[in-house]
Amino acid sequence: MTNDQQILDCLKDPSKKELAFRQLISKYKERLYWHIRKIVLNHDDADDVLQNTFIKIWNGLDSFRAESSLFTWLYRIATNESITFLNQRKRKTTTNLSEENEYLINNLESDTYFDGDHWQMLLQKAIALLPEKQRIVFNMKYFDEIKYEDMSEILETSVGALKASYHHAVKKIEEYVKLNEIRIGAD
Repeated sequence: MTNDQQILDCLKDPSKKELAFRQLISKYKERLYWHIRKIVLNHDDADDVLQNTFIKIWNGLDSFRAESSLFTWLYRIATNESITFLNQRKRKTTTNLSEENEYLINNLESDTYFDGDHWQMLLQKAIALLPEKQRIVFNMKYFDEIKYEDMSEILETSVGALKASYHHAVKKIEEYVKLNEIRIGAD
């Protein structure tokens, strides 16, 4: 697999740009898909957002200054596209937060691509109920194992704010799981 610097070097050469972009897609498509999927939760929506992300990346290649790593830049674009998608959907449906959370959970429960067990579903439901920022931070830290410093660049916020968001997310998830363990035990 070609490393990021080799891809970047080839992207600057007009005769190699398309090939380099295909290598970039090949290298990052799956990681970006799952990052987006954890934000929008629906497979078809994630595919659409991923396609928009790669269009944005292609259109922005000439302006990429390498002040951050390629990985960070790609994740920032994918995150922003995901948030834009969610915001557009909210504006179209004019739902309140509880309706939005219900929509996300219903999507999760009806998703034919989800093959997790009861506890994985419980965790995903708890994550779906988190406020958007906490959900994104939790997923990036817990599942993607992204360092706070990289997350800070991607989300353009302080490390301290990210740590606080992650801490609050973990507490809310723990409370949700405990509450549902009690309900399961009572059934």
